[in-house]
Amino acid sequence: MGRYRVGLETRERILVATRDLLGEVGIEGVTLKAITDRAGVGAGSFYNLFETKEQAVLEVVREAIAAVDPDPSGVGRESLADLVEAFVRFITGEASGIARIYLQLAASGLTDERMARRVLRSHRRRVERFRDAIAREHPGTGAEEAEARAEAILAALTGFAITWFIDPRFDFAAHAARLLQPR
Repeated sequence: MGRYRVGLETRERILVATRDLLGEVGIEGVTLKAITDRAGVGAGSFYNLFETKEQAVLEVVREAIAAVDPDPSGVGRESLADLVEAFVRFITGEASGIARIYLQLAASGLTDERMARRVLRSHRRRVERFRDAIAREHPGTGAEEAEARAEAILAALTGFAITWFIDPRFDFAAHAARLLQPR
């Protein structure tokens, strides 16, 4: 039991170090050495818990997304408005630095096949949640239509997020809210 607790504590130190470094120096400045030095662990300990630096970074991103999740238990009761608001909070809230890094990692999937697979899995789960919310709120909507609408909303939100990062005067929340208005 003691080794398990030590492993959990080491994992948490690595994640805290990764989170802190991302906030201080951005993705470009986060190296394995910087993480292990900050966490006070050796590279072997790091690799016992994470396959790559990117895996640690993605875990930090996953935690930030989970922190604004309207349905963390996965019961499936969130509304489309809840999901859109959570997306806006992730991008504009305290985790906005992490959100920026997530978008950078997603873009790196254009040239990194492994990252592309990870980002695509995350995207597919998000589409499913949006699709299911649409189907619950609009029972007559077919599965294909609900999925297409979910994809369109997520594409718009991602585009709005990129615009907001480039121009903080862009009213991301207002544009996101318009996506919920009847067509």
